[in-house]
Amino acid sequence: MQYDKDLLSTHKALFLKAREFLLSFNGIIETKKERITTYSNKNGGVCHLRTMPYGIDFGFLKGAKMKDELGLLTGKGKAIRVLPIKELDKNVVTYYLKQAIELNEKK
Repeated sequence: MQYDKDLLSTHKALFLKAREFLLSFNGIIETKKERITTYSNKNGGVCHLRTMPYGIDFGFLKGAKMKDELGLLTGKGKAIRVLPIKELDKNVVTYYLKQAIELNEKK
């Protein structure tokens, strides 16, 4: 499972800190899948989280519809945008996470 690989990463502490922060949001549920660990709420998927060689990635499932006034999201696909980080800035993650949660409510 990807979760187990994340726990073996040199970025384990950052991953666990980000995981704990995600789970602190009301209604967020974690699902450990073979290839990725995802976070959702009652309205569907919000993001995924995984370790990378440089740190961790938050993959916002509806990121293409999000505002990126901070200019930190990467990707050009039809849906997902990724927030690559080397250290957890809760204000930055909250900025994107709140948008992802709001987009889920607009089904």
